[in-house]
Amino acid sequence: MRSVIVHGPGQVGVDTVPDPVLPGPDGAIVAVGSAAICGSDLHFYDGDLPLFPVAVGHEVVGTVVEVGPDVRRTRPGDRVLVASVAGCGHCVGCASGDPVTCLSGGKVFGAGELGGGQSDLLAVPAADFQLLPLPEAIDDEAALLLTDNLGTGWAGAQRADIPPGGTVVVLGLGAVGLCAVRSALLLGAGQVLAVDPVAGRRERAAASGATPVDGPTVEAVLEATGGRGADAVIDAVATNGSMDDAFAAVRAGGTISVIGIHDLEPYPLPLLMGVFRSITLRMTTAPVHRSWTDLVPLVQHGRLDTSGIFTHAFDLDDAAAAYAAVAARSADCVKVRLRVSD
Repeated sequence: MRSVIVHGPGQVGVDTVPDPVLPGPDGAIVAVGSAAICGSDLHFYDGDLPLFPVAVGHEVVGTVVEVGPDVRRTRPGDRVLVASVAGCGHCVGCASGDPVTCLSGGKVFGAGELGGGQSDLLAVPAADFQLLPLPEAIDDEAALLLTDNLGTGWAGAQRADIPPGGTVVVLGLGAVGLCAVRSALLLGAGQVLAVDPVAGRRERAAASGATPVDGPTVEAVLEATGGRGADAVIDAVATNGSMDDAFAAVRAGGTISVIGIHDLEPYPLPLLMGVFRSITLRMTTAPVHRSWTDLVPLVQHGRLDTSGIFTHAFDLDDAAAAYAAVAARSADCVKVRLRVSD
């Protein structure tokens, strides 16, 4: 089968690799219909996570083609999405709907432990836990967001302790940041200040109801809040610079919710300032499975808009061009879908 492999910084190939085999009696094989490039995939492409070669991709929608004898929820022919993070499906951690707390350790597709989802086929362990049969009303693009980005933005907003009518800052307006903007507004934020160096991305956030911030972040936040600072900051970037801005822009007693992926270098955490100002710091890998209870009906019934986040589609064979387009971080290319099969 074909599989997208990152061989080094900026080096993407569509390689021929062996087809996956059924991963145990509770597993399934999914024929991938669509996959998406996530911002975390760019950390391999950019060289921030130099784990080469790596089969990438953890955002997958497809059709079940084979199941083990212990699988009960899905059958061959079912259209499903695959959760980006996998757990054993049986322990107390997985019972909470958060595979990161799996007693066996949560594993991410396309990060060296499990197969890459930007492939023709994907082996899925614990299929009853990992797969979600899809309502017809949810199209592939919305479904792909439900595998990771939307759940991440939603969890980031939930864990930001947003008071009714409060002010929230979202740092970074890629797909996850845009999902966080929409989630924060739906969860009761009075104003969302949207920060990104790319004007077109700020305009996308403004179209969802956010207030774009053009200029130095901290000064703009203090001006918008009468000098107090924001009730919550959602950092969807997690560079040293964005974290510095988050600590400086949040009010005393406020919350910083980090959902971006930092590099492998340590961040000099300003503990003294955090303690003196009673700052709550939360760092989250989304509990994707748990988020479905909230998000699937909100998306299905139109309460949470998922349109306008995907901007481009490429065939799987054109993955190198797709990665280059996303890595440019331009105003017009925010999120890319890879067409794998019809």
